[in-house]
Amino acid sequence: QAQLVESGGGLVQAGGSLRVSCTASGRTFSTYGMGWFRQTPGKEREFVAAISWTGGTTYYADSVKGRFTISRDNAENTVYLEMNSLTPEDTAVYYCAADRTITTNWRNIGYWGQGTQVTVSS
Repeated sequence: QAQLVESGGGLVQAGGSLRVSCTASGRTFSTYGMGWFRQTPGKEREFVAAISWTGGTTYYADSVKGRFTISRDNAENTVYLEMNSLTPEDTAVYYCAADRTITTNWRNIGYWGQGTQVTVSS
């Protein structure tokens, strides 16, 4: 059974940094695109970042471009999201995603992690 497990969320002050990780098990996602979405209460899940299966192509939401970096280690079946210059507006549950191709529409994603809370205090 394929499973994505996030880790690394927590509480950080505005301007700080945090790295969240997502490790896949049950199958290999090395030929899948991987990505991160986030969601706050009452709002739809929104796209944050995506990376191709080779790691050669990355794509970011405008709101995080220049501050967040997505990367992956296929040998470890893990994808990372490095978040810098965090603001309270980045507070959300962050979800790992995997599919043949990651689109910005969460409805098209086949595999999800359980989510990890990131809270940025002002």
